[in-house]
Amino acid sequence: MAHEKKYAVVTGCGRGGIGEALVTEYTRRGVHAIATVLPNEASDHLSSAGITFFALDVTDEQSIVALKASVQKVTGGRLDVLVNCAGIAYTMTAIDTDVAAVQRMFNINLFGPMRMVRSFHDMIIRAKGAIVNIGSIGGIIPILGRFAVEDV
Repeated sequence: MAHEKKYAVVTGCGRGGIGEALVTEYTRRGVHAIATVLPNEASDHLSSAGITFFALDVTDEQSIVALKASVQKVTGGRLDVLVNCAGIAYTMTAIDTDVAAVQRMFNINLFGPMRMVRSFHDMIIRAKGAIVNIGSIGGIIPILGRFAVEDV
């Protein structure tokens, strides 16, 4: 059975980022975009654009469970697109690396999308939908900076 209305959840929709751009474009194209922002993050840019949004911390299982319940109410239990866009960057020299900061980055950037897929997979399968993981080329292409060319 074909459904007319399409639904997309996009994590990491803070002001001025890729997530905000995606939900804006989804909305422009007639998709019901559901944005997420951190619990203490500003959301006026989403509410003023008429975009549905909910608070989400991808490192917190209860936050994901609460989001899923809210999304199910909006969508009737199906989800066409899940875009994992929430993420942070941490760049530091090896000798100055704060291991706790790196662990936090992995908790958000790697384990966050895993938690989201594990939680939302049934809704995505029901809709024969798609999962999109936004990443960075920084993990593939080395960043040449002062330290890399200092002695050249």
